[in-house]
Amino acid sequence: MKPRGGRILVVEDDAEMRALLAEELAEAGHEVTAAASGREALARLDVAAVDVVVTDLEMPGMHGSDLLAAVRTRDPDLPVVIITAFGSIESAVSAVKAGAWHYVAKPFRIEQLLVTIENALRERRLRIEIAALRRDAGAPRPIVAVDPAMRRTMEMIDRLAPVDSPALLLGESGTGKELLARALHERGPRRGRSFLALNCSAIPDALLESMLFGHRRGAFTDAREDRRGVFQEADGGTLFLDEIGDMPLPLQSKLLRVLQEKEIQPLGAPAPIRVDVRVVAATHRDLDALIAEGRFRQDLYFRLNVIAVRIPPLRERPGDLEPLVEALLEKHRSRLARASVSLSPEALSLLRMHRWPGNVRELENVLERALVLGRDDVIWPDDLPDELRHPPAATPGAALIAGGNGAPRGDRPLSEVERDHILATLQAAGGNKAAAARILGVDRKTLYRKLEEYGL
Repeated sequence: MKPRGGRILVVEDDAEMRALLAEELAEAGHEVTAAASGREALARLDVAAVDVVVTDLEMPGMHGSDLLAAVRTRDPDLPVVIITAFGSIESAVSAVKAGAWHYVAKPFRIEQLLVTIENALRERRLRIEIAALRRDAGAPRPIVAVDPAMRRTMEMIDRLAPVDSPALLLGESGTGKELLARALHERGPRRGRSFLALNCSAIPDALLESMLFGHRRGAFTDAREDRRGVFQEADGGTLFLDEIGDMPLPLQSKLLRVLQEKEIQPLGAPAPIRVDVRVVAATHRDLDALIAEGRFRQDLYFRLNVIAVRIPPLRERPGDLEPLVEALLEKHRSRLARASVSLSPEALSLLRMHRWPGNVRELENVLERALVLGRDDVIWPDDLPDELRHPPAATPGAALIAGGNGAPRGDRPLSEVERDHILATLQAAGGNKAAAARILGVDRKTLYRKLEEYGL
């Protein structure tokens, strides 16, 4: 699918080059405004909004780097693409470190500039979408759901929020199960009431029952005073039980009674206590396998599984990678006093090629590490962990028969196999798209279309 056109401001002192660029960009579907100098460009920005600025670096009067600084003062998120002569690449790199989105060295093919502009437009639109998501959610950390797979999950969340039935969230570690549990709470009738989360695998079995149901003074040796459990604390609200698959069997039967009878029995209490709590459970485990092994009660599974929501892993939602990167960078930039830091296209390319076994949690750790260790206002490949910069070698055909860790796997969707095969071929070709297209046996237009389709 061809990207939508954008509003492009071309700044070039050479009249012939300026006219050529304006014509080519207009033919590609963009709305083009041209300026012969940096000062004229700023005047045009005063009267009309643009999505991308394309400017020559070496210009009389206002230098391209000065124009960049002026643009970033007005709108730090407006992408600026620098055009430079081959001998001035060092200056262009300095401009990128100063906040330019990317640079294109002369002589260049117009296709190269068009791809650069389309990538800049895509990032610009993603930033706008993230801002809209944040306004809609009213939360400091929005749920990113640009990719169709995650959109379907959020549609299910919206449908379940108004009802009061138990819900079961299924997803790998790091996919954001607690975030979605909070979304169920905040979008439902219990908003404004308590939302409590308890990780069943993080508490010793001997203490878990007391944490859940509470106890009375003297119920056991260390029970020196009455204590309310999380069910009582969450009364009227929502209780999120994470990693429910790790709950010991004796407690599973007591939890089943709570779900059926709406009452709890604190340890040492003479009578049950009524509670009104919506239970949202989550696990990364295969509950069917645990039931077959006798480690999880089938009746509890049926009670929890009234409504199940599958959360796709990050590798199955490639369209969410870039907006997640921007949202997570924004989350940590101010905290780490790195407000102007952005991600270089080269670093983003490495993030796209990673399989993310740790999902969004791993992505957040990688970006926070880069913000801490990075030395300038751009995150470069050298700021990323070794496993992203030097992935295990793979032959182009290996992706056809292997899973994310290289192990044979025959239950993968065809689209995922094709995506991994394209990525592996690009790696083998050293990132050269023309060479990769020849290896794959397709023309470059087909390859570009596939890269766009898979969010690459």
